[in-house]
Amino acid sequence: MTGLPQRVELLTDLYELTMAASYFENRMAEPATFSLFIRKYPPHRAYFVAAGLEDILEYIANFQFSEDDIAFLEGTGIFSKDFLHYLKTLRFTGKIRAIPEGEIFFGDEPILEVTAPIIEAQLLETLVINTIQVQSMIATKAARCVHAAKGHGVVDFSLRRTHGADAGLKVARSSYITGFVATSNVLAGKLYHIPIAGTMAHSYVSSFGNEIEAFRAFVRSFPKKSILLVDTYDTIEGTKKAAMVGQEMAKRGERLLGIRLDSGDMTKLSREVRKILDKAGLQGSQIFASGNFDEYKIEKAIKDGAKIDAFGVGTKMGVCADAPYLDIVYKLVQYGERSIMKLSTGKVNLPGEKQVFRKVDSQGLFMGDVIATADEIVGDGRPLLEPVMERGKLLRPHPSLEEIRKRFKESFHALDGKYKVLNKPSYYPAIPSPHLKDLQTAASS
Repeated sequence: MTGLPQRVELLTDLYELTMAASYFENRMAEPATFSLFIRKYPPHRAYFVAAGLEDILEYIANFQFSEDDIAFLEGTGIFSKDFLHYLKTLRFTGKIRAIPEGEIFFGDEPILEVTAPIIEAQLLETLVINTIQVQSMIATKAARCVHAAKGHGVVDFSLRRTHGADAGLKVARSSYITGFVATSNVLAGKLYHIPIAGTMAHSYVSSFGNEIEAFRAFVRSFPKKSILLVDTYDTIEGTKKAAMVGQEMAKRGERLLGIRLDSGDMTKLSREVRKILDKAGLQGSQIFASGNFDEYKIEKAIKDGAKIDAFGVGTKMGVCADAPYLDIVYKLVQYGERSIMKLSTGKVNLPGEKQVFRKVDSQGLFMGDVIATADEIVGDGRPLLEPVMERGKLLRPHPSLEEIRKRFKESFHALDGKYKVLNKPSYYPAIPSPHLKDLQTAASS
């Protein structure tokens, strides 16, 4: 279960199929290269985090129109019988090079390039854009939240507000890649082996006759994993009752894991709550806070001296509220022997198959990227685009989520802090090579 139908071949825009039908009628079957990249940064962004590649490769490796798909297309009356017969046997036979998941990348850099007979490559456009866009968008937002938290734990609480079931799963996975410590999404925990976390709702507390009895009932059920929600009625009074329950647990040899704040002035309340817990001898009990947190609210809370140990981040991360889409495109850059570029105002792209080379200094910190042609070698730069599929077959098993998480941590650590600031960051140098500039000039003439 992913929220998507079992087959996704028809998860495309109609014009992809009409273009494919016209290619077929005109016997256009030469290899074509399409490049996926982001043209513009959203406000206050200066980097992106690559995510979604595993899903795309799985879709493409299993690409095949079903009998039901063909029957539906036939029923539209749009397509010829010869073209529909062609689609029945269509499989992806091309190659794909891509930036690995978890890697940092920048504007105009190809995230992924597909080379295949033009119909095969064209039909992937919508699915590739949709999949990479949402997961990279969320991973970038989540990375900002983790960076703002400065080592405090961050948990994904977004499921009930994400844009559908599949989005909820991808948010959990993408945020975990960038350092979230857990998710409330139980299915994501099962599918991706992500730690799951949760506390209780206000409805649980209010269903009991009084607050302290609700707390006592919950810790009886979960003596090793109890975090008590203290703001159903009055946060300070609720914390005092939670402290009493924590002391009762201590006498039984148990420990209250913590309390959760979900409303009010989190910074002020966390300081008062910390004093109450410490006075009760509950120095080891943590303060967890949720309620409209994003990177900006987290940064302010920490700057203002909040005594919060971990943050639950939901809606604003799960829908990427301040930047809910990326200007991501999938453009034809090579057809046969001809390099191709779009010349529309504001939408010019770099032609030909490409590679991105990353230069680092003696400490391993990023110095700048060079966007070059695929057959270039740029000094001591590290090539980012890796072959992941040849002749329609995966070249290697997918990396584990922990390996992807490790790659992100290393990549993010190597990025200078001036590119990570939440407001008005500096922009990282990612420039075309001289040879690519020459190719661009030739293609535009």
